[in-house]
Amino acid sequence: MPGPLRVTRSVTIPEKELRWRFSRSSGPGGQSVNTADSRVQLSLDLTTTTALGPVQRARVLHRLAGRLTDGVLTIAAQEERSQLRNREAAEERLKDILAAALAPSPRKRRPTKPSKRAVERRIAAKKRRGRTKQLRRVDEE
Repeated sequence: MPGPLRVTRSVTIPEKELRWRFSRSSGPGGQSVNTADSRVQLSLDLTTTTALGPVQRARVLHRLAGRLTDGVLTIAAQEERSQLRNREAAEERLKDILAAALAPSPRKRRPTKPSKRAVERRIAAKKRRGRTKQLRRVDEE
């Protein structure tokens, strides 16, 4: 857990840039629920981090704009009883969110047109189906 956080092959966040906050979880915990600070908040300031280049920073800030507060991405984890497991869960979520935001955009779809032969086959199949249905009809004379 201690040490830099590797997001992708080229992006590694230094440990000193991660901000941790611990508080009491509202979830399960038994007798220790009121004394153990098992809820974890992990924050990363995306505007000042040294892990991202200018192009990556612009892409991440644009894609995560709805999740950021003053350029800071905050992840909370409180599902587990253990603070350690919540820390691991928060780190995993941060990695997944950043990796998805850093991923290049998918290629734009180039519209294509069906071939003449494909159109002919489709129409022939429709005509065959129509004839089959016509043969099933009962004459009402």
